[in-house]
Amino acid sequence: MTRLKIKDILKEGKAGSEVVAKGWVRTKRGSKNVNFIALNDGSTINNLQVVVDVESFEETLRDINTGAAISVKGELVESAGAGQNIELNAKELVLLGGADPDKYPIQPKKHSLEFLRENAHLRFRTSTFSAVFRIRHAMAFAIHKYFNEKGFNYLHTPIVTASDAEGAGQMFRVSTLDPKNPPLTEEGKVDFSQDFFGKATNLTVSGQLEGELGALALGEIYTFGPTFRAENSNTTRHLAEFWMIEPEMAFYDLKDNMDLAEDFLKSCIKYALDNCMDDLKFLAERLKQEEKGKPEADRSMDLIEKLEFVLNNDFIRITYTEAIDILRNSKPFKKKKFQFPVDWGTDLQSEHERYLVEKHFKCPVILTNYPKDIKAFYMKQNDDGKTVGAMDVLFPGIGEIIGGSQREENLEKLQTRMKEMDIPAEEMDWYLDTRRFGSVEHSGFGLGFERFILFVTGMGNIRDVIAFPRTPKNAEF
Repeated sequence: MTRLKIKDILKEGKAGSEVVAKGWVRTKRGSKNVNFIALNDGSTINNLQVVVDVESFEETLRDINTGAAISVKGELVESAGAGQNIELNAKELVLLGGADPDKYPIQPKKHSLEFLRENAHLRFRTSTFSAVFRIRHAMAFAIHKYFNEKGFNYLHTPIVTASDAEGAGQMFRVSTLDPKNPPLTEEGKVDFSQDFFGKATNLTVSGQLEGELGALALGEIYTFGPTFRAENSNTTRHLAEFWMIEPEMAFYDLKDNMDLAEDFLKSCIKYALDNCMDDLKFLAERLKQEEKGKPEADRSMDLIEKLEFVLNNDFIRITYTEAIDILRNSKPFKKKKFQFPVDWGTDLQSEHERYLVEKHFKCPVILTNYPKDIKAFYMKQNDDGKTVGAMDVLFPGIGEIIGGSQREENLEKLQTRMKEMDIPAEEMDWYLDTRRFGSVEHSGFGLGFERFILFVTGMGNIRDVIAFPRTPKNAEF
């Protein structure tokens, strides 16, 4: 008999039918006559209750503990227990893989998230992390679905690159040279001409620049791949390895870019609400319990309400200059409650972004036209000479979730800006060719996938929404 997934058994199983289920034991309880096993196979947040006659399976039950893998064949019957319609009466019970209760770390009790990070190879077995990673999968699928239906081409940009798209310099070097005795030039510097690629190379910080090449031929492309930042930051919002979604579109101006970003985010959130409700309800209740002791004002918005809040509101669009005026006239600014300064020309911090979204407008916000001195070289230069056609999408609870811009299509302006920022034109000649030959207005943006998953799941630490987090001094598993 073919195994049925527990998700399908709970959804479609009929009392009186015979099924085979396989999975891992979440809990085992009972009396001397009957045991109740909560069985989960990862297909759903919900467990299948298996009812086992102790006398019939006494020897097998002795070795079945939390974490053990079992196979059960039996008859589905209507359940008298709360929260479940059916349960499985075991007729055959086989232990597939045991779990020593003295050594298995994921016992049926509350574990701290830090403890589970230390056991990241097993944390998928918990209800919290199985929910997070099912949602992560659903959001990855929703992203590909969205762009495919919009006619975008999925472009695989390189992971190993010789360019620094952001000009930040915080890159991981890729090299096959002997670290103890590398070849040197006459000047005493490392001779990367003898390296594998014949030049200094790094792990990519962004696929954007290569994405522009694709967009200026295919029209509309998107990337979805790993990116890397060698930033020595141990915050709840930073990873050294993370995933980015970066669409690039020819013939799009800044307004087109904002329209796409808003529609894209709403589409993905709607997919989560339509397809992940069991997991979202579980995570919403978990968040509620976590924040029970906090003052009302410090508690997060209900997770599902927060998602619906974004879905059901038009995003307010204002300029950076207007945002600075709002912030400087706000009560927190006047009462010196903001930790960071609010002056024209400074980058806004999360506290400022969240004030605009959660207190002032009470809806998602798109900020545009930032000072050029705090933005990247490739952004469209506005006629005022001071600002660029940038856009940041701000969400409740998280601040910036998308950053993007209209790209500078004018060759001379781009070259001048690169010179001002000490970006060597000879190394970027391939990029400048797109402005020499058939240049058009074009735009794009970047969405950090893990930051988006943080928002959708309500988790508080970015290390808990990626399977194996890479952070300073941490590359386990």
